[in-house]
Amino acid sequence: MRGGSWTGRPGVTGGMGNSVLVIGYGNPGRQDDGLGPALAEAVERLCIPDVTVEAEYQLTVEDAATVALHRYVVFADASVAGREPFFFSRVPPATHTSFSTHSLEPEAVLALGRDLFQADTKGYALGIRGYRFNEFGEALSDEGQQNLAAALHFIVPLLTTRTFDAAAEGIDSPVQMRKRP
Repeated sequence: MRGGSWTGRPGVTGGMGNSVLVIGYGNPGRQDDGLGPALAEAVERLCIPDVTVEAEYQLTVEDAATVALHRYVVFADASVAGREPFFFSRVPPATHTSFSTHSLEPEAVLALGRDLFQADTKGYALGIRGYRFNEFGEALSDEGQQNLAAALHFIVPLLTTRTFDAAAEGIDSPVQMRKRP
């Protein structure tokens, strides 16, 4: 999934324009674990200018290059025990760069973008509260769908106004997003 456009070069102050990347990640085949990709699909359908959308099973090293092309990134994922219906918070880059060949956390992706591409991308976490994760099936729970709708209603205006910091400061402290096995 890709949308929007990018003008500029990573690593150059101001060169990333005002573009936003939304990465919705999780496994749609594990019920509410698919809340991140479901949000990404909904945002993609809106065709918001200067917003690029990705839907993935997990964050990987390759995401650092894509993140580096944008001024802002929103990492959307399901939350097992987070605030209902969702939480939104600022994500700083990790203080040191390390990675595995498997999944990464948002902080590590931002750190790799900084260290490898000199990017100054601002990161945010959107954790959507889910309820069913332990069975196979592509259907979201009714409660998860309601929380997805609330998260979408919240994030869409931010994607056009770019007032992410103000929004992150206006919501309670986050509960950490669900870690991938």
